[in-house]
Amino acid sequence: ARRGIGSGRPVRKGRVSAALGVPADIPPPPYARTGVDPLSGQVYSLFELGSEELQKMRDACAHARETLEFAGELVKAGNTTDYIDRKVHEHIIARGVYPSPYGYRGFPKSLCSSVNEVMCHGIPDDRELEEGDIVNLDVSCYVNGYHGDTSRTFQVGEVSSAARKLCEVTEASLTDSIALCGPGTALNAIGKLVSARAEEHGYEVNQTFVGHGICSTFHARPFVFSHYVPEETFRFPVGLVFTIEPILCEGRQDFTIWDDGWTIVSADGGLSAQYEHTVLITEHGAEVLT
Repeated sequence: ARRGIGSGRPVRKGRVSAALGVPADIPPPPYARTGVDPLSGQVYSLFELGSEELQKMRDACAHARETLEFAGELVKAGNTTDYIDRKVHEHIIARGVYPSPYGYRGFPKSLCSSVNEVMCHGIPDDRELEEGDIVNLDVSCYVNGYHGDTSRTFQVGEVSSAARKLCEVTEASLTDSIALCGPGTALNAIGKLVSARAEEHGYEVNQTFVGHGICSTFHARPFVFSHYVPEETFRFPVGLVFTIEPILCEGRQDFTIWDDGWTIVSADGGLSAQYEHTVLITEHGAEVLT
């Protein structure tokens, strides 16, 4: 680890508990049995404004938003991310909703929990949250055939000024990116803004894990880069639904992957933060669905 960054207490892999399962009467997404979403990255997430399908999308996003608020209330020193996952799992299925991460490409839990230098896709385990940690909780819900997706980085008690600033800058980059969006906005305007904001504060943007279209397919097109891609020419049409989810890194964006095949950890031990919303392009701008 580089000196002067990170929490000073590297995250260690904990014990992952057995999968909880989803009741058979809750309609699952197409990948629930095989782990493979057949249309992943193949379709664009376009909706007709005012349609029944878009209302279903709104409902899924409302579930995700409410669930993330519930999850955030559980972020306390001494609680494990496994405990948070179990409570979130129970909360989601009690509403007849399917937790989208569960079973996706074999993911064993109902949310992603990424602590300190874990950039994303952390698997909840028995490590207790500690005072001063930051933890991203990424929640997705599938109901009536559609997914809603949102995440936030929460602060455990009193965190360092460096951790607090990283969270604030990352969240502001998401908020300001959404404000840019509307019919005809260039997709790469988001990456241009986020990259400039990161550079201004001495951070790097993770260029590997990006936003995406979302609909009945969990990860649809377009892919929404949080770094600037000059050659990207796509412009947002009315009715497009997608996520914006920048990951800003205190140090370098380089990462390693744990042997669980999921957990993405900064190579230099630097903290990272991520915030995410699902967004709809309207006739006059953008509407946050989560």
